[in-house]
Amino acid sequence: MGIAVLGMDSLSDRAAMMREALQNSQTITDNVVSILGSFDSRLSALETAMRPTQIRTHAIRIAHENIDKTLKSAEVILAQFDLSRQAENKILKGPHEDLEGYLAAIDQLRNNIRFFSSNKNFRNSDGVLNQANALLDKAISKLEDEFKQRLNSYSKPIEPDRLFDGLPNALRPSGSPGNQGDAGKTTHNHADHHHNSDLEGAVYTPPTLIPPRIMPLLHDLAQQMVRAGHQQQLLRIYKETRSLVLEESLRKLGVEKLSKDDVQKMQWEVLEAKIGNWIHFMRIAVKLLFAGERKVCDQMFEGFDSLSDQCFAEVTASSVSVLLSFGEAIARSKRSPEKLFVLLDMYEIMRELHSEIETIFKGKACTEIRESALGLTKRLAQTAQETFGDFEEAVEKDATKTAVLDGTVHPLTSYVINYVKFLFDYQSTLKQLFQEFENADGTNSQLASVTMRIMQALQTNLDGKSKQYKDQALTHLFLMNNIHYMVRSVRRSEAKDLLGDDWVQRHRRIVQQHANQYKRNAWQKILQCLSVQGLTSSGGGSAAGGDGGNSSGVSRAMVKDRFKIFNVQFEELHQRQSQWTVPDTELRESLRLAVAEVLLPAYRSFLKRFGPLVENGKNPQKYIKYTAEDLERMLGEFFEGKNLSEPKR
Repeated sequence: MGIAVLGMDSLSDRAAMMREALQNSQTITDNVVSILGSFDSRLSALETAMRPTQIRTHAIRIAHENIDKTLKSAEVILAQFDLSRQAENKILKGPHEDLEGYLAAIDQLRNNIRFFSSNKNFRNSDGVLNQANALLDKAISKLEDEFKQRLNSYSKPIEPDRLFDGLPNALRPSGSPGNQGDAGKTTHNHADHHHNSDLEGAVYTPPTLIPPRIMPLLHDLAQQMVRAGHQQQLLRIYKETRSLVLEESLRKLGVEKLSKDDVQKMQWEVLEAKIGNWIHFMRIAVKLLFAGERKVCDQMFEGFDSLSDQCFAEVTASSVSVLLSFGEAIARSKRSPEKLFVLLDMYEIMRELHSEIETIFKGKACTEIRESALGLTKRLAQTAQETFGDFEEAVEKDATKTAVLDGTVHPLTSYVINYVKFLFDYQSTLKQLFQEFENADGTNSQLASVTMRIMQALQTNLDGKSKQYKDQALTHLFLMNNIHYMVRSVRRSEAKDLLGDDWVQRHRRIVQQHANQYKRNAWQKILQCLSVQGLTSSGGGSAAGGDGGNSSGVSRAMVKDRFKIFNVQFEELHQRQSQWTVPDTELRESLRLAVAEVLLPAYRSFLKRFGPLVENGKNPQKYIKYTAEDLERMLGEFFEGKNLSEPKR
C-alpha cells in the first residue's frame, strides 16, 4: 500500500515538470519569433540603404569592361598600322631585290584593306583605305613591270638544234641543222612515205621553254595581277612577249609566210620541197613548240583555266595562221595529177595531228584554231578527191604527141602505173579520205573501182595512140608491150589482190591476142613466099627432079624469084624490127620463139623442097642467102631497139 502511494507521487511530479518545461519552451519560442521579426525589419531597412551603392558598383564594373575592350581594339588597330608600315616599306623598295618579300607585302596590304573595310566604325577608316588602295595600285604597277622584265629575260627563241633533239631519231635531219633544205624534206617518194608511216608511237620530247625554277615566281606574279583585276594587262604582256618568241622560233626553223600567189608562181620542184618541209614543220610546231607553250601557259595560270586558254590562243594564233595558210594555199591552188600525193601527205599529217591539236588547243578560246585545222583537213581531202577525178579524165584524154617509134612502153603507161602503185601506199589514208565524203565501209571496193577506172582510161588512151602507127604489126606490138607492162606491174604489187585474178587473166589474154595479131600482120606476107601456092599448076606439086627440070610445073625462075622476095622481105623485117623494142626479156624471147616456130619450119621445108632447083644453077648463094640457122640468129636481134635514128614505120 505504501509502495503504491509512493509511485503515484513520482508520476505527478514528472507531469508537473513537463508542464513547466513546455511553458518555458513556449515562452522562448515567442521570444525568438519576436526577435526574428525585429531582425527582418532591420534587414529590410539595410537593404534599402545599400541599393544606391550596388547600382554605382555595377556601373563601375561595366565601365571597366568597356575600357578593356577599347584598349584591345586599339592594340589590334595599332598592330594593323604597324603591319601597314612594314608592307609599305617593302613595297616602296620595289620587287627587284626581294620579290618574295614584295609579294608577301602585297598580301599583307590586302589583309589590311579587308580589315579596315570591315571596321567602318573606325573614325579614319576611309582615309586609311584610300591610302592603302593607292599603295596597292602602285605595288601592282611595279609588279607588272617586274613580270614583263622577268618574262622577257627568260623567253628566248628555240634554236632548230634543240627542236631536232626532241624528235624521234628517224625524223632528225642527217645533214647540218643549218641547212634548212635538208632539215625537213619529206617529199612523197615511196621510201619516205613508208618511213613516215612507221612513226606511230614514236616519242617526242618538247623543249623546256622557260626554266622550271622561274615558273613559280612568274605564277605568283601573274596570280597577284589577276587578283588585282589586271587580267587584260597580264594578257597583253604575255601575248606580246611569247607570241614574238614563238614566231621567231618557227622562222629560225625555216617557216615562211607564203600567200596563194606565191605558191602559184613557184616551179613544181621548189613547191614540192617546200611542201615536204611544211609537213615536217607541222609536226615540230604541234608536237614540240605548241605542246611546250601549252605547258608554260598551264603552269603560269594554274587555277585560272579560262585565262590559260585565252593566253594560249592569243600567243599561238599568228604562228598557227602562218602554217595553216600555206596548207590552204596548196589546197586551193590549181589542181594537177602530180599534186595528188603531196595532198595526201598533207592530209595524212593533219589527220595524224588531229587528236593532239584537239588536246593542246582545248577550251572555248581556242575554238577558232581547232576549226581552222579541221577545215584545212577537209579541204585537203576534197581537193585530193577532185584531183582523183581530174587524173582519171586526164589519162583518158591525154593527147601528148610523144610517139614511141619503137613500140615500147609509152611514158604515159609507166607514169600511170607508178601513180597507181603509189595509191596503194596510201590505202589507210585513202580510206579516211573516202569516208570524209561517203558512208562506205571499206576502202577496198572504192580503191578497186578507182584503180579499174584509171586502168580502163589508160587502155582507151593507148588504143588511140596505137592508131598513130602505119604498120599494123607495130600497132599490135605497142599494145602488147603496154598491156603486158600493166599486167606485170599489177601482179607484182598490192593491186593484184584488189583487182583480182580475173582482171589479170583477162588482160594476159589480151596481151596474147595482140602478140598473135602482130605475128599475123608482120609475118603473113613473108610466109606466103614460102608457100607452094602459085609455084605449081596443081597448087600442090612434087619435088623437082635431080636434073632441075620442071616436070612438076615448077620453074627455076619462079623459085629464084621466091627466094629473092623472101630475102628482101626478111632483110626489111630484120632492119625494121631490130629497131623495135620489146623491153620485157621474157616477153621478147617468147615472141621471138613464136616467130621462129612459124618461120623456120616453113623455111626449112621450102629450102628442102625447092632449094635443089637453085643450087644446081648459077650463083645459088645469090638466091639462097640464109640458112635456117642464119635466120634463127637474126631473129635473136629482133626487138632490141637498135639504130633508132631513122626508123621506118
